[in-house]
Amino acid sequence: MEFYQKHVFFCTNLKDNGKKCCQAAGASELSLYTKSQIKAKGLHGAGSIRVSDSGCLGRCKAGPNIVIYPEGVWYTYEDKNDIDEIIQEHILKNRVVDRLLVKKEPVS
Repeated sequence: MEFYQKHVFFCTNLKDNGKKCCQAAGASELSLYTKSQIKAKGLHGAGSIRVSDSGCLGRCKAGPNIVIYPEGVWYTYEDKNDIDEIIQEHILKNRVVDRLLVKKEPVS
């Protein structure tokens, strides 16, 4: 049995010299938003959903990135609307949001 039903990791890495990175795309703010939405729905914690910040996930060109385990599904997003769709579809209904999937491409 998994400790969490789902564990959502937000890359919040910040790169130097203006290089593309998740933090520059508002990752920390959207991670906090996601946490607040999960808590508001009563889904936070052991046996349910965990949202965590992470360092670089190595998919910078495709970012900003989140990955949801145990499925190992990678998403990119632009705003709260995308995050709401991921919460509603993937986290609550176990349906992959195809339009937000990270495309298979070279890393960083």
